[in-house]
Amino acid sequence: MRNKTLALLTGAFLCGASLSQAAATVTIVNNDGPGVGFNDPTPALPVGGNDGTTLGQQRLNAFEFAARKWGATLTSVPTIRIRANWQALACNAGSAVLGAAGATSVWRNFAGAPRVNTWYGAALANALSGAALDPGTPEILARFNIDLGKPGCLTGTFFYLGLDNNAGSSVDLVAVLLHELGHGLGFQTFTNGSNGAQLLGFPSVYDHFLLDSSLNKTWVNMTNAERAASAIRTGGLAWSGPIVNDAAINVLTPAPGLNVTAPSSVAGRYFVGTASFGPALNTTGVTAQVMPVVDQADGRTGLACTTLSAVNRVAVAGKIALVDRGTCTFNVKAQNVQAAGAVGMLVVDNVAGTGVPPGLGGIDPLVTIPSVRILQSDGNALKAALVTRSRTSSPVVATLGIDLLLRQGMNRNGKMLMYAPNPFQGGSSVSHFDTSASRNQLMEPSINADLTHEVKPPQDLTYKLLQELGWQ
Repeated sequence: MRNKTLALLTGAFLCGASLSQAAATVTIVNNDGPGVGFNDPTPALPVGGNDGTTLGQQRLNAFEFAARKWGATLTSVPTIRIRANWQALACNAGSAVLGAAGATSVWRNFAGAPRVNTWYGAALANALSGAALDPGTPEILARFNIDLGKPGCLTGTFFYLGLDNNAGSSVDLVAVLLHELGHGLGFQTFTNGSNGAQLLGFPSVYDHFLLDSSLNKTWVNMTNAERAASAIRTGGLAWSGPIVNDAAINVLTPAPGLNVTAPSSVAGRYFVGTASFGPALNTTGVTAQVMPVVDQADGRTGLACTTLSAVNRVAVAGKIALVDRGTCTFNVKAQNVQAAGAVGMLVVDNVAGTGVPPGLGGIDPLVTIPSVRILQSDGNALKAALVTRSRTSSPVVATLGIDLLLRQGMNRNGKMLMYAPNPFQGGSSVSHFDTSASRNQLMEPSINADLTHEVKPPQDLTYKLLQELGWQ
């Protein structure tokens, strides 16, 4: 049975465009009034393979292009119907909501449902059941910002209506459409991320794959409070499904990392934040013992903000120097440990964090050694292992460089990171890939200029996540 209507726009269905593909049929239902949106008669010159002669027709052509892409990718016997219109959405002179889309209804315990007592968006529920569960209602609702580029709404930046992925400084409408339709097809949770409450007490199918690395629990096994905390645990919320994570290895680029090989108590791969000064990390890397700078009264902290003492110079010569964040700029620390003969620098953050550490800012042509930031917890673990060091020798051995076994956008356990900023961002948090992904992914919370119009590997992971939910 139908359980919950999530979104509804009133108004007549003015026209429909049916797109038949080998895998699915997608129908765009025009919900705009006369002279508005898809029906705007303003003359337009053909652009980037879009041969519409009015603004409205070009908009519809772009929708049809995106729908054909998804129709050729997915398998569904029932037609996928997208009710779409153009309207004013939130924006100001410097930023704008480009569009929004989602399931019009959610379903559970229907014939063919792979999981019991679990919510599925309408389009996926229809595909799994083999029949339209609500023939009178489109499965996806899509709205796009009609004011984009006008004064006061991301002023001067307009949608590019071409189909050739050549938007330049404009916003590629096709990429935005592929993104928003991805949400409507299932790339979203129906659980309230801000308070952790499940819809009518039941989880979304999406929630079965949301894994909190701190708790080692998926969202379906958490309390409301645990889910709310997980939704703002930056770098700690990941996707557990093997379809996405296996594919991500060949889609995402290798990440900068610190590979500690000894001692066994701290051995492992650590993410690092790279510096904007000094040499770039490479796949060869710098391998050396790690030795701390100690120049503070507590006997454990080293700020390296002044010329190193004779004891510290002897300790870090030929080593990767471990220093603490604070008091002076990062490049000054790098200059001081470099002058003492260090071959690299690790800066331990002075605030708690998770995931990928921020980078080190600054410009300094005098720095010639690689420098990175590591998480406070990782730094504390290394310091504990360094208690047994001598004045000139360290038990901690590591390689600092590009780690071919780490990926930008995954955690150190090989799980795709999900977007979990603090504070919570309604409409963005949880229902997107994390912004640390590289190459950039279609389902990150913002549209990046280097996106292609692809939704599959080797460029993109969106289809892989939809497969995880049950799409074929």
